[in-house]
Amino acid sequence: MAAPLPCGARIARAVLRVWQLGPEASRGWVGRHHSFCDYQRSVPFTAGASSSGACLPSASGRYGQGSALDRFLGFSQPDDSPIPCALTPCAPAVSMHRDEQDLLLVHCPDMPENPRVLRVVLLGAPNAGKSTLSNQLLGRKVFPVSKKVHTTRCQALGVITEKEAQVILLDTPGLISPKKQKRHHLELSLLEDPWKSMESADLAVVLVDVSDKWTRKQLNPQVLQCLTQFSQVPSILVLNKVDCLKQKSLLLELTAALSEGVVNGKKLKIKQAFHSHSNCKAKDSGMEPVAGPPRTGWPHFQEIFMLSALNQEDVKTLKQYLLAQARPGPWEFHSGVLTTQTPEEICANVIREKLLEYLPQEVPYNVQQETEVWEEGPNGQLVILQKLLVSKESHMRILIGSKGQLITYIAQKVSRDLMDIFLCDVELRLSVKLLN
Repeated sequence: MAAPLPCGARIARAVLRVWQLGPEASRGWVGRHHSFCDYQRSVPFTAGASSSGACLPSASGRYGQGSALDRFLGFSQPDDSPIPCALTPCAPAVSMHRDEQDLLLVHCPDMPENPRVLRVVLLGAPNAGKSTLSNQLLGRKVFPVSKKVHTTRCQALGVITEKEAQVILLDTPGLISPKKQKRHHLELSLLEDPWKSMESADLAVVLVDVSDKWTRKQLNPQVLQCLTQFSQVPSILVLNKVDCLKQKSLLLELTAALSEGVVNGKKLKIKQAFHSHSNCKAKDSGMEPVAGPPRTGWPHFQEIFMLSALNQEDVKTLKQYLLAQARPGPWEFHSGVLTTQTPEEICANVIREKLLEYLPQEVPYNVQQETEVWEEGPNGQLVILQKLLVSKESHMRILIGSKGQLITYIAQKVSRDLMDIFLCDVELRLSVKLLN
């Protein structure tokens, strides 16, 4: 492995490389497969890019408009520059070098004269869509997403910076009960991180998956407990996955149930059949009302949003609301910071996301990951060798797939995601081995 260069030398070299690459350098990513020799021991996949164009005196060719490197070196950000994402005009890339990322995290925030800041915690049951929403708000996918539960294993932090406002997103694991944590031997972070995040939050965003007919009519008990314990923290309700509902009128009933008919201190004027039915039943029976059932909603939400986290226009409305809620105060991070995760953590999370997505049942939860190589190649590409360790030979065969097709496909999908995060070429090799 090549010895790491000093940070200053790497930045200077990056600038020189940018002058050579030109503005078209980030356009046509091309994947190519390499030959396979021993599928049971090492299955590589390499992805890269090739293009050329006129010289550009900034890092935009490699890192995109508004990149952390551009800001660091003081290049101006033109107002009419191309927007890489509809939600975030200047979604910075993440550096593939940990020392550069660490340097940016401790760098003095480049805040304007009247800075505003807001710490937002995303709460919800497992698989409610918190990470998907966070990625859309950030304008770049930095948090793992899959259909399986417990994809997010610990608190992850993302940063949105626009004009004078900075919104800090705390993407937390789905709230679970202590009993479930012990029964399934889950990490303690799954139980503790959402509660710790609330201690420093300015706003709680509660997500409910309205496509789940079994859970959508009441808030998750752990979410309710968290809101009750931190009742001083303002909160809003987000009904997610509304595009999956055939009957949109159901949203009104769900809103009334989840908010107990009260939003921002005002009663909702919604006639609900099940409320009327229950009242008539109690009146006809002549029975005295008994102590109410356990609370199923929260009557202190300030606002309610109905959206699909996959719809950029829907999310844009929520994003503008969060930016408007930012309070006067100093920024916590430089405007070039997108996440506090290290490049290696991001890579490991993306690989785990694909394992959860493409492997059946419990198999992906039993895969251990080890990074053997993480270095910059001779042409500026990121070279990664990741070892995947499994405890059973049957799991190894499943992971590799017929003729190595599955592990190759996983490597290809991971490489594409990493190129979008780091905005550089990526050579990823995955090897699968049995634990001794």
